Amino acid sequence: MMPTAEHHRIFRIGWLRAAVLGANDGIVSTASLIAGVAAAQTSHEAILAAGLAALVAGALSMAAGEYVSVRSQADTEAADLQMEMRSLRGNAAQELDELIGIYVARGLSPDLAAQVARQLTQHDALDAHARDELGISLHNRARPVQAAAASAGSFAVGAALPLAVSAMAPLPGVIGAVTVASVACLGLLGAVSARAGGAPMGRASIRVMVLGALAIGLTAGVGALAGVAV
Repeated sequence: MMPTAEHHRIFRIGWLRAAVLGANDGIVSTASLIAGVAAAQTSHEAILAAGLAALVAGALSMAAGEYVSVRSQADTEAADLQMEMRSLRGNAAQELDELIGIYVARGLSPDLAAQVARQLTQHDALDAHARDELGISLHNRARPVQAAAASAGSFAVGAALPLAVSAMAPLPGVIGAVTVASVACLGLLGAVSARAGGAPMGRASIRVMVLGALAIGLTAGVGALAGVAV
């Protein structure tokens, strides 16, 4: 019988982290803002305007922040690879010994480690050192544009949910409707992200639901206090 193919999830980590963070932030921040504004006893139009502004500003902020952060990581990786290229050109023998030492430390015999290091160096020296010395591989390289797009898109999708609920709900019931819908969607998001990453779904769902409900409740409380003060 043919062995069962393995489907590892590490290849998804680059976009999955950004997408989950964006969607979670979109739901929590927009729902919290809507609940806070609604608790301040303002009009339905003001609530919708605040929610729409939160969606646009949040998506742009997520895209910019994620791009800058991951771009910094990509620049660091590029600088390290350039340094490694120079070292390979000027100190090839020393770099080979370093690679052999890495493989010996991982459990290979010195003879086998030397054989493996030489063959990998002949095939692609930079790739071997990038992967085994620096921990940089094709699957975990920083991708700033992909991360920014995933964050912005998922934030907008997440923020659209509480905004749509607030548009449809009557003014007296906006806070309750937005809270229930947002917490439910947070639970679904936690389950989906855990499933995609191979983690337990129940624990992930409960965690994001509790934290999301707490954020919305606290913001609604601040909005209520502000409304009384005004």
